[in-house]
Amino acid sequence: MKLITAYIKPERLNAVKQELYKREIFKMSVTNALGCGQQKGYHESYRGVDVEVNLLKKVRIDIAVNEKFVDATVEALIAGARTGQIGDGKIFITTLEECIRIRTGEKGSEAIG
Repeated sequence: MKLITAYIKPERLNAVKQELYKREIFKMSVTNALGCGQQKGYHESYRGVDVEVNLLKKVRIDIAVNEKFVDATVEALIAGARTGQIGDGKIFITTLEECIRIRTGEKGSEAIG
């Protein structure tokens, strides 16, 4: 079992969801996030005052999958999120030690679905 966490541009969320649905991956958690990487932010003028914006709006997607869905999930995230420009995001894959479905008490791969 793996937990796949992706940080993407907010405007790419619908494209990512469509790519995931094409690959029959429907379960995910989506959270608004702030962060910066290579982009480092930007400067803007607000009411005549120069403001440095270094935390940019991102969307965090968490998807718990069984081993056979890891490659398909990563491919879908890349296909939906990639624009070819700096700031497209990152994908992190971590091993899940255990998963428990609260409703039924199922554990492991069965709990992920």
